[in-house]
Amino acid sequence: MPESKVHRYDSAYGVVTWDAVRCIHAAECVRGLPQVFDPKAKPWIAPEKSDADTIAAVIARCPSGALHLERRDGGAAEAPDPQNTATVTANGPNYLRGDLAIVADDGAVLATETRIALCRCGGSQNKPLCDGTHRKNGFADAGRLPAAVAAPADANASGRVTVRAIANGPIKCVGPLTMRGTDAASAFADATVLCRCGHSANKPYCDATHKRIGFKS
Repeated sequence: MPESKVHRYDSAYGVVTWDAVRCIHAAECVRGLPQVFDPKAKPWIAPEKSDADTIAAVIARCPSGALHLERRDGGAAEAPDPQNTATVTANGPNYLRGDLAIVADDGAVLATETRIALCRCGGSQNKPLCDGTHRKNGFADAGRLPAAVAAPADANASGRVTVRAIANGPIKCVGPLTMRGTDAASAFADATVLCRCGHSANKPYCDATHKRIGFKS
């Protein structure tokens, strides 16, 4: 996991935290609540300009998990989505939402999250997380799922998904996870292996191309 760079913005009802390292400037916060999240202002986050519930709802739209709200007003903390999902974006990262744990090779939990953005272009300096490099290095992929993997989600499936970046290889997700492509296709599995070198011919899934090209991470 990359080292965090967390900034805190205090208010009467709680603290908005922003991790500058994890932010990929998706701008969901700016579009959702511009009076609070204003990149041209200093400080750029002014939580006192809205209420806790409204801010919490907008923060939940942040796909990278860079934003969080630590409430002190008795309001409920953010809960994971009831269904774990991985949304593949065109020419960009995989957005995971749900009950997520990033783990080390030995299974130790490095972080728990409700939202993360995983690099799939191979160029991020914050691997396994996205840092926006896909916008600069020409990564191109439509974000569609291979037809052969289509499978309906199990409505009764629940539980944590562990996310492990295998050294010099793919990302292995273990636990109930529904993949969603840009073409509205979906695929459910209890174990999913995702490409992170950027060169698989079976994107978003790994096809072992990382071995041939000498991917290192």
